[in-house]
Amino acid sequence: MAIIDFFDRGWRGNPQGSAYIQDDRHYSFDEVGQQSCRIANALLAEGFPKETKSAIWAGNDVNAWTCTLGLWRANMCWIPVGARNSAEENRYVLDAFDCEVLFFQQAFADTIAQLQPQLPGIKRWICIDGEATGVAGSVSLNRWVENQPADRPQLAVDLDDVIMVSATGGTTGAPKGVMNTHRSVQTFCAHFLLGNAYAANERPVNLAAAPMTHTAGLLSLPCTSLGGTVVVVTKPDPALLLAAIPQYRVTEFFLPPTVIYRLLDIPQLKDKVDFSSLRYFMYGAAPMSVEKLKQAIETFGPVMAGGYGQTEAPGSIAFLRPVEHLDASGNVASDERLSSVGRPSPLIRCEIMNDAGEILPQGESGEICVRGDLVMKGYYKAPDKTAETLCNGWLHTGDIGHIDAEGYLHITDRKKDMIISGGFNVYPSEVEQVLWSHPAVQDCAVIGVPDEHWGEAVKAVVELNAGQEIDAQELIALCKEKLGSVKAPKSVDFVQALPRSPVGKVLKKDLRARYWADTRRSI
Repeated sequence: MAIIDFFDRGWRGNPQGSAYIQDDRHYSFDEVGQQSCRIANALLAEGFPKETKSAIWAGNDVNAWTCTLGLWRANMCWIPVGARNSAEENRYVLDAFDCEVLFFQQAFADTIAQLQPQLPGIKRWICIDGEATGVAGSVSLNRWVENQPADRPQLAVDLDDVIMVSATGGTTGAPKGVMNTHRSVQTFCAHFLLGNAYAANERPVNLAAAPMTHTAGLLSLPCTSLGGTVVVVTKPDPALLLAAIPQYRVTEFFLPPTVIYRLLDIPQLKDKVDFSSLRYFMYGAAPMSVEKLKQAIETFGPVMAGGYGQTEAPGSIAFLRPVEHLDASGNVASDERLSSVGRPSPLIRCEIMNDAGEILPQGESGEICVRGDLVMKGYYKAPDKTAETLCNGWLHTGDIGHIDAEGYLHITDRKKDMIISGGFNVYPSEVEQVLWSHPAVQDCAVIGVPDEHWGEAVKAVVELNAGQEIDAQELIALCKEKLGSVKAPKSVDFVQALPRSPVGKVLKKDLRARYWADTRRSI
């Protein structure tokens, strides 16, 4: 299937039904489908070929997501850019991944106008929600598509055409572009459709509370394929999402553990909100506390659904289904089970390998490796990096783990230094570059440390120049300015000297050991 087919399947079966709801405004499948066709036809009329890189700079918004559907309908490639990213990070991604079409909301027009001279590759600027006079050459979406037909364009689609280039990071701190295709994203959707228990005529209600540029967008596709409804929450406000669950009888949604912890901190939550409609409360993107998971099962019911994936194998390497959170007697499962990420998904092969690329016996620890249609096509314009990660048909995830006697996958550590804080990837070298720019800093190391709220918190360990003094908050503020609040350290420790190897390399493993010594996990 082409990626747009997942929306069109629901459109054909439920044309007058509500595909999306935002701020009590209902958008029918007909309305969204026809607008996405106009967008696709406008792109094709301007001569943009397949796999043209396009981006939408916006928060959670139905009209913004309709633009994503429109560019997919034209068999173009979506570059997700986060509304909460720093302007410089988004500029880098748009430039490095050769963006040619940018859709944006008026709220970001001033920032985009400042960046425009640094983005010479963008040929078309489209404001989703009106006119943006400060952005040279821009046009409003409605004016741009007003004369376009609402008919589906007939295009030949190859399943290996690239339809997403998503930014990730690396050891140098510069984001790589992960190329996912119709094939890999359809496999992601198939995993969710195979795993759910919806009846043939049952229409789910999906709550898009997390960023649609992160996880919630892709998770909306299986829902709309069944003719279901996606309720879009425009602000990261727990009160809004809690109110939406009983109001719209939400059946499924995803949140990272850090947000779940915030919900669990609300007194008498179980008595305040009716959660009876929930079938799947999905969590992932970061490790979740077993104790918090038990509390979540008690609060929300036996509906928790864990998942494990990465950008290179989107979102569905393994699942821990709701029933697997319970034992045969219906009681909460063992800590061993709850600490797993579930069993590998059916449309992939998952094995544990040693450094020589040999498959290890069940129960032994090594690198988690995956093969199958879920796996990315490669990194954009980075064949050397692609060759390092895709070896003999296997994706080397960089995660260390094992598969237990019951077939459950456990992640115990990471080969790479990446930090997952609140469900977002943070690459230490990127933060270190900012810290090194301060004149008082001699050297530094950024690591993830255990945090009850965030799963992992970003910590900077800093060695100052002789005679220098600086307040930790000044360094944190500097990182927030350059990188945004997600990547900024939550705390800074000052040391006389960082631990180093004989050749002078900072030993992050030794640093991390100090903070993880009293925990059962190293991730």
